[in-house]
Amino acid sequence: MVGAAVFFYGLLVSFIFSGASQNAKLQRPNPPMVSYLGYMLVGVTTGVSLLLFAHALGLSMGYTLLSLTI
Repeated sequence: MVGAAVFFYGLLVSFIFSGASQNAKLQRPNPPMVSYLGYMLVGVTTGVSLLLFAHALGLSMGYTLLSLTI
């Protein structure tokens, strides 16, 4: 299930960023939805990476911050 979510997230990131890159190359403004989704994807990626970094740091100190097992 996580694999499917990561695959879908990767496709979405690739689609949005390639569209924004193409618009920049052609010197056209991005549609508002592309800009909003781009900022949202960058924020989600940053948030998840910080959360996982905090979890790894906690594990190195002997604390469990997230229960990642079922």
